[in-house]
Amino acid sequence: MSLNFPLYLDNAATTRTDPRVVEAMLPAFTETYGNPGSRNHAFGWRAEDLVDTARRQVADLIGADRKEVIFTSGATESNNLAIKGAAYMYEKAAAGSGKPRGHIITGNIEHKATLDPCKRLQKEGFDVTYLEPGPDGVFTREMVENAMRDDTILVTIMWANNEIGVINEIPQIGELCHDRGVIFHTDATQWVGKMPTDVTRDNIDLLSLSGHKLYGPKGVGALYVRRRRPRVRLVAIQEGGGQERGYRSGTLNVPGIVGLGKACELCASEMDTERDRLRALRDRLEQSIVSRLDTVQVNGHAEKRLPHTTNISFGFVEGESLMMACKEIAMSSGSACTSASLGPSYVLKGLGVGDDLAHSSLRLSLGRFTTEDEVNYAADAIVTAVTKLRELSPLYDMHNEGIDITKIEWQAH
Repeated sequence: MSLNFPLYLDNAATTRTDPRVVEAMLPAFTETYGNPGSRNHAFGWRAEDLVDTARRQVADLIGADRKEVIFTSGATESNNLAIKGAAYMYEKAAAGSGKPRGHIITGNIEHKATLDPCKRLQKEGFDVTYLEPGPDGVFTREMVENAMRDDTILVTIMWANNEIGVINEIPQIGELCHDRGVIFHTDATQWVGKMPTDVTRDNIDLLSLSGHKLYGPKGVGALYVRRRRPRVRLVAIQEGGGQERGYRSGTLNVPGIVGLGKACELCASEMDTERDRLRALRDRLEQSIVSRLDTVQVNGHAEKRLPHTTNISFGFVEGESLMMACKEIAMSSGSACTSASLGPSYVLKGLGVGDDLAHSSLRLSLGRFTTEDEVNYAADAIVTAVTKLRELSPLYDMHNEGIDITKIEWQAH
């Protein structure tokens, strides 16, 4: 077994840029380096051709028309443009009228790139409902329907959760929104490129994606904006030269856009075989860990989840200590955007997981370059580390003696 350390099992945070993507990008730095907005000479024309090709590649991956693809700096910007832009466009009451400007529905375990724009809109007078999932982490059509009101203008629910990989009922929620005349946005950052997507079939009005989650470069993403049935309009949140149909002004990042397009093309051609391979590796990883340890919990729905992501809680072990004991493996105790926090995962707490288990969770996410040998090594290393840490835990000893720790009354000194 030949391994290169450290091992990388944090693909939900970011993916390695595929060498084929890098190869496609290189000419845009040094040869076709014109500004696509320069339409009076060949350098600009060639750059514009590259952008048009990438726009088609992105559109083909999600079943859209290329005119419906807006390039951004990534999913965070796409989410902000979609959520704020739709809210401002479709608000029900004039600002300053004393009435809510409109009702928005989202989930309480969404990525911060959705939650924070929604909180901002709340401060500006919009009314926001934060749905709570069940223990399996899934948001359903029924949950959204029960929360809808006459003044609901926008629903934003992520397609797959970034920490636990759980898949929500996106096509069904989209169908409901279309029936009610409500705009529907999904943050599909973890979904696109891994699972089949068709924005028409799946009833989506606005969809966010990011290049670095699907083996493309960082700093580039896209927003799908539906053009018909219904035609969705947005208020721009960035002013300037009017690029990207006026929705996102600024000189286009041509090399990044080329890379995003190539990454989407590769995902489209390799998705089916890669999905099956990763699901087998993930199941192997989980089984190897769960079969050798007690007091272990795989978080989220057992079936409705992405094929490459698992989130596991280990009783009587502190997550940060476990990560330090496995320093040769790159993994996460939460999302990349919140891993600097020492608090328990708000996603796991949103599922009703207690602080003790939420503090002891690991997210392991596999990718295109993950091998079976890496999975086998990681499973062995995690089991060994958990076993050693539990040997130091008096609480684990009490658990093995049959003492119900939850009923112990601890005295403060």
